[in-house]
Amino acid sequence: MTEQLERQVIQLIATDRLDVPISSMSGKLKRAKPKLAKEIDLSDYKGHFNGERTFAYVKDEEGTKARGMTEAIQIFCEKHPQYGTELRGLIAEQRITREPHLYFGMQEGRRLTSGDYMDVMLNLGFSEAKAEAMYQELMDASRKISKARKEERSILVG
Repeated sequence: MTEQLERQVIQLIATDRLDVPISSMSGKLKRAKPKLAKEIDLSDYKGHFNGERTFAYVKDEEGTKARGMTEAIQIFCEKHPQYGTELRGLIAEQRITREPHLYFGMQEGRRLTSGDYMDVMLNLGFSEAKAEAMYQELMDASRKISKARKEERSILVG
């Protein structure tokens, strides 16, 4: 029973540690895409580009888009100033919540093995060869990122 619980905590820690560099990389990629797209100038190609390996074109599409919450609140407050003040007050109120969090971490002087990380990557659907190829790069990124954060972590469980 104790061994099974230890294994579950190890899986959680390894998953958390792999999530940090992958999420960081994902965030960088998501921020890079719009910037790269805006830099592409198709004006010399009349809006259509057909290269040897790629193509790109600009197409204006009509559609409806939901109004953002901030804009909707602003319009409501302008139409109904008395209720707008009350609405902003309700939004600004903070409420006390009680949520269970599981805290986890490694014991002083203990480490996860490469096998612990490999199990997580295999569970994510990576082949053994891909997991082995990615392991060192992920560990390097994880170590670099982890220097800036505490070892003890928590997760919302409720």
